[in-house]
Amino acid sequence: MNSTDEQPLFQRIRERLYTPVICDVLDQLGRRHQFLPPEIRPLAPSMMLVGRAMPVLIDDEFGIPARPFGRLTEALDALEDGEIYVARGGSIPCAAWGEILTATAKRRGAVGAVIDGYHRDTHQVMAQNWPVFSRGSYAQDAGARSSVRDYRVTVEIGSVLVQPRSLMIGDIDGVAVIPPELEDEVLERAFLKVSAESTTRRAIEGGMSSTEAYATFGVL
Repeated sequence: MNSTDEQPLFQRIRERLYTPVICDVLDQLGRRHQFLPPEIRPLAPSMMLVGRAMPVLIDDEFGIPARPFGRLTEALDALEDGEIYVARGGSIPCAAWGEILTATAKRRGAVGAVIDGYHRDTHQVMAQNWPVFSRGSYAQDAGARSSVRDYRVTVEIGSVLVQPRSLMIGDIDGVAVIPPELEDEVLERAFLKVSAESTTRRAIEGGMSSTEAYATFGVL
């Protein structure tokens, strides 16, 4: 399925789902470690990600590399509509994302970036109204400290495997990576759970006790 075909589904996810529900469903299916580390946060609370992963592998550099930034420009140019740039950073603190990269990815049709590391140019990035998640802001440049080794390859972030084209959903509460083999079931259960939670909330607001609500609807 191409990104155009998936847009109605992605829009429905953005409108109705949120990551705590995804977490609960994954737990029910025995997949208890599908969220990226909690330190990876959106630049703004309202930012939400729904799209397909385009994983990028970043390695440390010690000294000025022969090819500054490595294959970064190749990775950016390889982005497709509906994809999320997902970078597994190195160990040297530096910014793996910024203003120009945001403009480039946005122009390519990508729908967000998730950086296992730092970003910079915070005000300029936020002015572009495009979702970026990272471990925080830090001005130190990546040019002399890290480089993109490869892209569109499986990476591991915080013990979570991120495969090319994995469905990712992110918001203020975290970033979920949904296993491809469970994608349809996770989404089906998540939409049902949202409906059940709405019913439970209305019942509690109408006077039902928490104990009775849980016994009746099975959600909290």
